[in-house]
Amino acid sequence: MTSSCPSRCSRPSRVLRRALLPMMMMASALAAPAQAADLLTIAQDALQNNAELASARSQAGSVEAGRDVERADLLPQVSASGNLTHSRQYETQSVPGQPQGDDSINQFGITLEATQALFNAIDSRQVERTERQIDQQLYSLAATEQGVLIAVSTAYFEILRAHEVLEARRAQERAINRQLEQAREQFEVGLIAITEVEEAKAAFDQARATSIAAESDLQVRFEALERLTGQRYASIDTLGEELAIATPTPADRGAWVELAMQNNPQVLASQAGIEVSRSAVEIARAGYLPQVNAFANYNYADNDADGVEGHDSSSQVGVGVSMPLYTGGRTRASVRQSTYLLESSQYDFEDQRRSTIQEVRSSYTRVTNDVSTVEARAQAVVSNQSALDATRAGYEVGTRNIVDVLNAEQNLYNAVADLASARYDYVIDLLTLRQQAGTLDEEALAEVNAWLGAESIDFQLPDEGEYEAVMNIGERPTP
Repeated sequence: MTSSCPSRCSRPSRVLRRALLPMMMMASALAAPAQAADLLTIAQDALQNNAELASARSQAGSVEAGRDVERADLLPQVSASGNLTHSRQYETQSVPGQPQGDDSINQFGITLEATQALFNAIDSRQVERTERQIDQQLYSLAATEQGVLIAVSTAYFEILRAHEVLEARRAQERAINRQLEQAREQFEVGLIAITEVEEAKAAFDQARATSIAAESDLQVRFEALERLTGQRYASIDTLGEELAIATPTPADRGAWVELAMQNNPQVLASQAGIEVSRSAVEIARAGYLPQVNAFANYNYADNDADGVEGHDSSSQVGVGVSMPLYTGGRTRASVRQSTYLLESSQYDFEDQRRSTIQEVRSSYTRVTNDVSTVEARAQAVVSNQSALDATRAGYEVGTRNIVDVLNAEQNLYNAVADLASARYDYVIDLLTLRQQAGTLDEEALAEVNAWLGAESIDFQLPDEGEYEAVMNIGERPTP
């Protein structure tokens, strides 16, 4: 039957490239001078230290070792057995002319046996199933690696997002604090009523609370990155101001869907799962076929019984054939059972295919919308700055009150925070699109890493003892 899954003899080279990704990224990291951690450096840490990925690699090794386990049944089987016995016979009857008494005998025997499968369809097809399981596991491993890369990238840019939002909130707090001080001075000289002072105080308290929440969000985001990599970082590079916001290439949603059908490791793993299930059907059907084995054995026996000299030995060489005639319906039921499982795997593949298509289309739509959103958010910052300048001018001549100024300032810094969020939405959504298309690899990360600027964010790290106490979640397993 023709297989719909890529042949195990021509596995896509992208799987091998992904398997070599940790080593290539480690080499680039070792060659770089000491500096603030960038996206590539942190991704390399995750690929080396992430527990989920390490587990997936061990699982892949286990499946590959299973091939040798199944193949062993097709290779020669040699066994040796021996026995040493002591027997004693007590005689109470007598025969005229023969001596009467007890008899003690020591016996020794050894057997050597070798068998070789000449035809065993069940074992042969079990080896084939394991080969297909290896294909499936490699795709699953690639999916896990891409999942780690997108998780690390998302955590990285969420830190930068939280930092920019925090900076905007702190700037808002400082601006409103200056407005509060000005209101108090004007109240002291009788230019405004106490109501405007209280309104400015309320706005400052709200801005202060917002800044505290932003500080907490930054800390949470930073710890999420540590969990993925098992490392802590004193500083990380920021996103450059000259980020090129452009529609993803190719600029066609259908082309991205086609890429996903060819490269998405989850789709390919699900497709390989069909072949694994088909192998199970073939194994069940092999239960109807005979088994042919060649065999050879040698037996040696000796004892020290009275009146017996020498030893006995024998050898055999031959071919044995066994044919199942009736197994109580087990083989037929096994075929039916595995056929249902094959049908289930086909539906699982169709579900994964539909899900991936929907996710790719949604990701592409989000990225294209992000392009327009960033442009609109940037224009909103300009417009709100103009509105704030006009409101302040009106407040100085008495046509606007302090509430108008406070609202204009809040609108401006909300627009600044929204612009920062929109930029990071674009980057994260673009990486997510590449993950769904199965093209998230070192090259994609290097392209995004080039967007990082010369500036970095410095973090105040806890002292070593406190950090170790927090991060100590158990000893690393030793293979």
